[in-house]
Amino acid sequence: MSEQPNDVLRVSLEDLETVQAAPPVVASTETAAGVKSYGSIHEPAEPEALTKEDENFFLKAWVYLGIAGLVGAVAGWAIAEPGFVDGAGYRWGNIWLIPIILTLMCVGFGAAESIVERSLRKAAIRIGIALPLGVVMSFISDRIANMIYAIGLGFSAIAGVQTHHNPVIWIVRAIAWAALGAAGGVIYGIIDRSGKKIGYGALGGAIGAAIGGLIFDPISFATKGGAPSRVVGFALLGLATGVAMGLVESALKDRWLYVTSGPLAGKQFILYKPQTVIGSTQSCDIYLFKDPEILPRHAVLMQKGSHIHLAAEGTVYVSGQPVRGTRVLESGAIVQLGRYKFRYQERARE
Repeated sequence: MSEQPNDVLRVSLEDLETVQAAPPVVASTETAAGVKSYGSIHEPAEPEALTKEDENFFLKAWVYLGIAGLVGAVAGWAIAEPGFVDGAGYRWGNIWLIPIILTLMCVGFGAAESIVERSLRKAAIRIGIALPLGVVMSFISDRIANMIYAIGLGFSAIAGVQTHHNPVIWIVRAIAWAALGAAGGVIYGIIDRSGKKIGYGALGGAIGAAIGGLIFDPISFATKGGAPSRVVGFALLGLATGVAMGLVESALKDRWLYVTSGPLAGKQFILYKPQTVIGSTQSCDIYLFKDPEILPRHAVLMQKGSHIHLAAEGTVYVSGQPVRGTRVLESGAIVQLGRYKFRYQERARE
């Protein structure tokens, strides 16, 4: 009888039932579009962590509109001043001074927003619209302003006001010049084809121009009149008009995107249109540059009732979650497209 070896391994059926098979390992790959692939399952990569960038002071609307108004007014004065005479004389500069200044202010307002957004194509289009509109509106508003000023001077004379050192005259000029600023604001809104922007622009322009008119005579007294007083006075007119337009528009806005990361950090985009297109082409309403991840038409914001719907055509994250299809934006939501981050805000409603 042969001997049985003692080191024989015996496995029963009961032992086999308790063994668990390890899950299959599938190689993870990442596509050029930033999508992780696990076998046949695809999911968007995690949103890139972006560093908060310093806000650019010059991307604030009241800043760049103020600068645009100042530059336009000074340029207009420089063109018309050689043809302007003080006293009883009358030359072409006396007729064209205000219209040229107002026209170039309108051109500045129209181009400024596109320039800060780095869209030269849009800037050229806006200048082409603002220039003829500015010429027409400047002559109309100048005529209205002169009528208001003449009527105001008449009532002031009846009341016994005989000198331009009297603040009553300053107030009369402020009311008259409000018509000039309102015209500039109207053109600013027409360029963007927005009724709300026309109203906000007209209100802000009227307020700013009234401030410029109110201080024009005191400046003239301080600078002893003549060309120096005109350049300082008109420069402040342009500056005040642009600043007031930007501040009023910002104060009355309903819905907007505020850029917190990316080359436009500090810029706000007020949502006026029923549909706002975001992409990498200059024809988009919101043009995002210097980012290869942004598609020519990357996302669309649609106003439906009291809500804004975001339709993603490229990779978009809202508050860290990928958007597939369409999503309603809530106030305070963080929207990320490539290296750009926006904070969506709505005005609180009672």
